[in-house]
Amino acid sequence: MEVTLKVRRFNPEQDEKPYFAEYTLKDVEPVDRVLDLLHHVKWYIDGTLALRRSCAHGICGSDAMRINGVNMLACKALVQNLIKGERGTIQVEPMYGLKVIKDLVVDMEPFFDHYRSVMPFLVNDTIPEGGRERLQTPEQRERFDEGTKCILCAACTTSCPSYWANGTYVGPAAIVQAHRFIFDSRDEAGADRLAVLSEENGVWRCRTIFNCTTACPREIPVTQLIAEVKGEIGRR
Repeated sequence: MEVTLKVRRFNPEQDEKPYFAEYTLKDVEPVDRVLDLLHHVKWYIDGTLALRRSCAHGICGSDAMRINGVNMLACKALVQNLIKGERGTIQVEPMYGLKVIKDLVVDMEPFFDHYRSVMPFLVNDTIPEGGRERLQTPEQRERFDEGTKCILCAACTTSCPSYWANGTYVGPAAIVQAHRFIFDSRDEAGADRLAVLSEENGVWRCRTIFNCTTACPREIPVTQLIAEVKGEIGRR
């Protein structure tokens, strides 16, 4: 296959505004990933291209970006799913809603600030019976299982129009992380997390658009988990 890779470039040290650079790649295999194409550009064509990647196997979440208008992981995006026929164009951009540091690299600190605000850790000061383990039934574990799959790639949060409009919104990823502990039978800080999410920039800024669910590379039902948190606030 022949692929034209159209990459949104921006170096704040020398560019006045972003621009698209095009690279024509030949002999591309249908099962090649967008990450493979970006590697080819960086390693053999233009070493100034900046992008994040680590494991390259859909676990670390570091190579999340906007591909053909949709947030996804470059290491999981196959050429054959983006192009029909022997040739075509793939457009790659940094995720929306976060400041661009260079090219496809964005500043993740605001995202992680929201993540930390919901106390993403188990809180329990009660000594368990027997002093060893805090036991759960399979049903109790299943209650929050979906939220444990999050890899903090920010694909969901940066696909959210509410987040684009107001970066102080805590965002879908942080709410998913809060859900994971709010419904954990061992945790004792659910009320504190719900108080954070009840604030002006908390869960109620969600407009149930479902972009977050579509963008999640781990297939987490993000919108459903957000609705469950809303319901729990109402219940309590």
